[in-house]
Amino acid sequence: MPQGTSDSPSSDGAHVVASLVARIDRLLAEMAARDSRIDELLAQVKALTARIAELEAGQGKPPKTPDNSSLPSSRGQKANVAEPPAEKPPRRGRPGVTRTLAETPDVTRRIYAERCTCGALLGEAGQELAKEYDHIDIPPIRPVTTRIELFRATCPCCKAKVTATATADMPEGTPFGPGIASMIVYLHGCQMVGYKRLTEVCAGLFGLTLSQGAIANVLARAGKAFEAPAERIAAEVRSSAAIASDETSARVKGKTWWQWVFGCATACYYVIAETRGKRVPIEFLAGARPRMWLSDRLPAQCRHAEEHQFCLAHLIRDAQYAIDHGDTVFAPGFKALLEDACEVGRHRGDLADATLAAHRRSFEKKLAQLLALKPTDKEGRKLRDAVALDCRGHLFVFLKRRDVEPTNNESERALRPSVIFRKVTNGFRSTWGAKAYAALCSIVETGRRNGRSALAAIREALAAPATEAAAA
Repeated sequence: MPQGTSDSPSSDGAHVVASLVARIDRLLAEMAARDSRIDELLAQVKALTARIAELEAGQGKPPKTPDNSSLPSSRGQKANVAEPPAEKPPRRGRPGVTRTLAETPDVTRRIYAERCTCGALLGEAGQELAKEYDHIDIPPIRPVTTRIELFRATCPCCKAKVTATATADMPEGTPFGPGIASMIVYLHGCQMVGYKRLTEVCAGLFGLTLSQGAIANVLARAGKAFEAPAERIAAEVRSSAAIASDETSARVKGKTWWQWVFGCATACYYVIAETRGKRVPIEFLAGARPRMWLSDRLPAQCRHAEEHQFCLAHLIRDAQYAIDHGDTVFAPGFKALLEDACEVGRHRGDLADATLAAHRRSFEKKLAQLLALKPTDKEGRKLRDAVALDCRGHLFVFLKRRDVEPTNNESERALRPSVIFRKVTNGFRSTWGAKAYAALCSIVETGRRNGRSALAAIREALAAPATEAAAA
């Protein structure tokens, strides 16, 4: 071999081995990637297979409706109205009615006949009342502006400058009085009027120019004024013997929170919290333990009182779902039993304690007979087991305690305006707004349960700080 040449059999073999090793490494890497992809596909196939099995298992299930579940009535399908007949039967007549005359009219105008049809003039003397009616109207509403001038004097003794103090009913800091604040809170919180439309309403109806920022400031100040009355309401509910509770979703800063309601016969307190857990009622009770609790079967609602009445309306809907699913053994009889119990509950005021006790013994005996049945339908078995394990001692408590209802409809009705508010406004952009709205709901619903209108309850709550300051 010529001198200076680097090629040799040993170097050629090394190149071949290196090439083979690199190729093997590439093949191994490709096989590892392929195996990883196969594992991903197998996991996806497994998940899809489970989903298919779930869908196939649910094919025979009836749809959830407001009649057989806790879905709100707005989620149900409304039936089409039947076409009216071509010729309507004549309507049955009824005596006409007119508006009752006001007992104390603000103004009375007496109008006397002046001239006869023949042209003769008529005097007022001797004329008798022939007809009277009320004419009702609202004069143009305009805000009243009061200029407050605070004067300053120099003390003749110590030469100090002394400035007059503003009165409690017209304090410094905001130009808007409690009348305007009450109207804004009422229109926004109770009638769901948004900020932009509220500026138009104030300008068009009241001749009052307000910006959206001013409305937000008014609501923020009102929220602070509502804190003390809301706490007094919470204390009243907390100290009552029987408490009814329910909850619904709320939107706060783009997240799902929960609005709770705790009510008694004369007061109702609301809380908007981040959780639906048991922590909320525990914090509200603050160590108190009422004698009676009324709610649905949510675990967070349980074990807060000495006795617990489950809402029979919820259980009637659960029974209807089992019936729709095909149960003919347990659910029909259980639903009929609960409906009979609710009917007795509606007439408790006319029944003696001994009669109610007899009804309770009869219902408990029928319930025991129903629980002995063995339904073949899956939903029927599920309902029977739930009643046997969790509900048996909490169905007919209202028949021995007259201070609790068989259903929780009162709490559901108390939450209904908040549900509408959530749908109209899409919730709250701040936590202070949610807290202020909960306090407002507490004041309005408590006022309603005591015979006051929403606006009157708001005015009273906003006037309380000024009254307390004046008294001090």
